[in-house]
Amino acid sequence: MAKLAPSDLAQVLSKLPTQNGENIIVGFEHSDDAGVFRLSDDTALVLTVDFFTPVADDPRAYGRIAAINSLSDVYAMGGRPLSALSIVCYPQKGDWDVLGEILAGGQEAMNAEGVVVIGGHSVDDKEMKFGYAVTGIIHPDKVITNAGAKPGDVLILTKPIGTGAINTAIKHGKASPETERAAIAVMSLSSARASMVMQKLGANACTDITGFGLLGHAFELAKASNVTLNIDSKAVPLLPDVR
Repeated sequence: MAKLAPSDLAQVLSKLPTQNGENIIVGFEHSDDAGVFRLSDDTALVLTVDFFTPVADDPRAYGRIAAINSLSDVYAMGGRPLSALSIVCYPQKGDWDVLGEILAGGQEAMNAEGVVVIGGHSVDDKEMKFGYAVTGIIHPDKVITNAGAKPGDVLILTKPIGTGAINTAIKHGKASPETERAAIAVMSLSSARASMVMQKLGANACTDITGFGLLGHAFELAKASNVTLNIDSKAVPLLPDVR
């Protein structure tokens, strides 16, 4: 998905001035999944943006996956997504029917989650990219960050991992149709129910495992919470053929 290396990104962000506004509940200091900004005593905005290159040959499936991926950052904070703005990078001489399918797939997924797509921005780009900027809401006292893990907590992984390996295999023609379908199904699965259960259980911390993989995001959570995570590699569920 062509994300910048976490270490390089952290080096750049560390040079930016600290923002200490009293209404900033979550900023970029701990590499959390979304920013949270207080509007009032009982309402805060959850703000995030995510877009990436194609992860499926079917344009409509690509649009759905991009939408679900963008929404998951809000769900990881315990928030409820409300609206989205689409981000489109597409070649001027590309097939406009394909772009239409991508947008339709994304909007279908957003609408199924009760989220409205109210606009967006597009640029001419030789390499296709698509995603969304999403706005959600949450009670300021109910925000779940990646910095609250405590000794004795149990780690719960809600999806099997391996989509990165499978996407690379697809690009090199090495993934079976069954494996590709399994990866698309996982990437298209909403995190809304997992978020709801997490809130009911009173989770101390949460993070969305995407571009940096299980270990990358686990490291960010451990660092932000000042704890050590003990992961039994044999217990981690994998998608088919990943190993």
